[in-house]
Amino acid sequence: MSRSVLVTGGNRGIGLAIARAFAEAGDKVAITYRSGEPPADLSELGVLAVRCDITDPEQVEQAYKEVEDKHGAVEVLVANAGVTRDQLLLRMSEEDFTSVVDTNLTGTFRVVKRAARGMLRARKGRIVLISSVVGLLGSAGQANYAASKAGLVGFARSLARELGSRNITVNVVAPGFVDTDMTRALTDEQRAAILGGVPLGRYAQPEEIAASVRFLSSEDAAYITGAVIPVDGGLGMGH
Repeated sequence: MSRSVLVTGGNRGIGLAIARAFAEAGDKVAITYRSGEPPADLSELGVLAVRCDITDPEQVEQAYKEVEDKHGAVEVLVANAGVTRDQLLLRMSEEDFTSVVDTNLTGTFRVVKRAARGMLRARKGRIVLISSVVGLLGSAGQANYAASKAGLVGFARSLARELGSRNITVNVVAPGFVDTDMTRALTDEQRAAILGGVPLGRYAQPEEIAASVRFLSSEDAAYITGAVIPVDGGLGMGH
């Protein structure tokens, strides 16, 4: 059955892989993106691309109206959009901290709240938040990012209790290091140091994150809510 799926930050990296996975499975997929242009193959897959900065409540509302007009009420939401502004604590500015939290945590609050409106009426829904292994075990120079991603866990588990009686599940996927443009920009020494802490000894492929998201959005996962699923090659185990 084709569902209305929305993936925020779906124009590259993990979000793009998630959008493609749902579209290839036959769902009606929309993505939001803040800058740049989505890959051409998304339109070939029938994916609706909507420009939206999730730090702006009015843009979020307008994006939902466009998605609902084309695909109907959102039945599956994947809150993936996020940013980094890495800096050591004593060099981190107020803006470095608040801008990351406003996008990664407060922005997620905005898109989830808007999706929940239709899900509550329908008495069903799937919400998946994309956190990070960094939110579980921490990372020097990423206090803002780690705080925002850790906050998603408490947010999701609170909503799992709040929305569960309406057949709405809320779960978290916590990727480790993924083979994307961002990690490819690292030096060989940096990549080697990271892989030294990963028991499986390799980076994840974006499609592996997408597979976990699709599972949590499926009927097979109907009795899973409030869970944090690590897809990190064992890097964060125990957290």
